[in-house]
Amino acid sequence: AVVSTQSTADLIKDEVFKQQVQYCLDNDNTVGPNIDLIKKSIGEEYESVLKDRLTLMKIPFKDENLLRDQGYDKTPDLLLSVPIAVGDQVINWIESKASFGDENTHKQYLREQYWSYWNRFGSGLVIYWFGFIDELSKQTVDKGIIIMDHMPRDVTTLL
Repeated sequence: AVVSTQSTADLIKDEVFKQQVQYCLDNDNTVGPNIDLIKKSIGEEYESVLKDRLTLMKIPFKDENLLRDQGYDKTPDLLLSVPIAVGDQVINWIESKASFGDENTHKQYLREQYWSYWNRFGSGLVIYWFGFIDELSKQTVDKGIIIMDHMPRDVTTLL
């Protein structure tokens, strides 16, 4: 992705309006470029935590960058080189979300991401690090997508 260093306000000729737009961009704590950068940074931090945990557990994986280099266009954060079992569920991939899983966001992720991963790689695990609405886990577990708020420690490597 190309990141522009030019602010939206820089495109505005009228100085008063330009200052007002810049003020809004700088003080918006819900959406906008500053919040996007914060969310991206937190997301990368939690992906790093997940990679560290899998490495400590000696679970080999490929990250989304390696998968894209191999020609995949839709990729989970991590594709496990060797599947694991969490309880009686087989896990082939893991998606890390440094957010709370609410119903609307989860439905959007199912449409735009999770079902694609399921079609390509089989069953998987979604981790909403900041929790999720309990009903979400009941909606997809029988289809092979389980939802948790942490990386489980009690896993079985399948070989």
